[in-house]
Amino acid sequence: MAGHLPGIRALKTLEAAGRHLNFSRAAAELGLTPAAVSHQIKEFEEQLGIALFLRTSRMMELTQAGEILHTAVTEALTGLTRAAVRVQKIRSNMRLRVSASTSIAAKWLVPRLEKFMQQWPDVDIRLDVSTSLRDFTRDDIDVAFRWGRGQYPGARADRMFEHSIIPVCSPALLEAKGPLTEPRDLLKCRLIHVSWSGLGVTWPDWRMWMLAAGIGDFDDSPGLHFAETGPAIQAAIDGHGIALGDAWMVADDLAAGRLVKPFALSIDGPPQFAYYIVTPLEAADDPLIRTFREWVLEEAANTPLTPEAVRPTSR
Repeated sequence: MAGHLPGIRALKTLEAAGRHLNFSRAAAELGLTPAAVSHQIKEFEEQLGIALFLRTSRMMELTQAGEILHTAVTEALTGLTRAAVRVQKIRSNMRLRVSASTSIAAKWLVPRLEKFMQQWPDVDIRLDVSTSLRDFTRDDIDVAFRWGRGQYPGARADRMFEHSIIPVCSPALLEAKGPLTEPRDLLKCRLIHVSWSGLGVTWPDWRMWMLAAGIGDFDDSPGLHFAETGPAIQAAIDGHGIALGDAWMVADDLAAGRLVKPFALSIDGPPQFAYYIVTPLEAADDPLIRTFREWVLEEAANTPLTPEAVRPTSR
């Protein structure tokens, strides 16, 4: 039978005729004449050697063979239409819509995007930076960076980073304060705080770090206070104090010398929580989405997360 299957136009004609059970309505939808539709169906029946429609003066219906073939043709055309939509993303000027929070966008993703764009110059990346949780379908998002437990129904979630919360500050501030030989020396410095709670957890703060360092008599009220980590890290870069930063978030600043790490002690983030790159299940194997996800995971794996502690030179 394979040698006698009709072309795509005849399949579309059969699908429309079987759906409408009326050659005139099928013809109007397809932009053909009723005679042309009737002719294509007749050729189709002759090729297969079996009737597909029962015709009377008052009505038309599919035969048993017609029902079987019409169902198969409808499924095949639907699959081809979906495939054609997916293929759109691997043509020139491919578009990828990415949602990310302010912190991960500014401190990690955007500084690395140039490398991706150099490898795939035809990709059009639309970056949606927001603290709001976006919906893949409603907000037309292909890829999202999300912080949580990795449980996202209907989506694939790939873990990017383990949390390692460390103290950081500008090298100029560290030099100005003199040698910090033990964690208690931090009490004579201005500390930059981040206060955040959500999803049933609290983000690690200076009180937690001090307790891990064996310091229980700690007053966490003085200093600069922020609701997000990104601005707190920028304040540390600008020399306003010492902040706690996630190792992945400050990796580039440490490597570039904008920040230094006065002590090696780190504390963990909330258990079972991490940053994930998340993609809808139905699009997870899309060539462009898969390529971007694999690139992100490789970049995450290559992000140095355990820099050595940096101490000021003796003066």
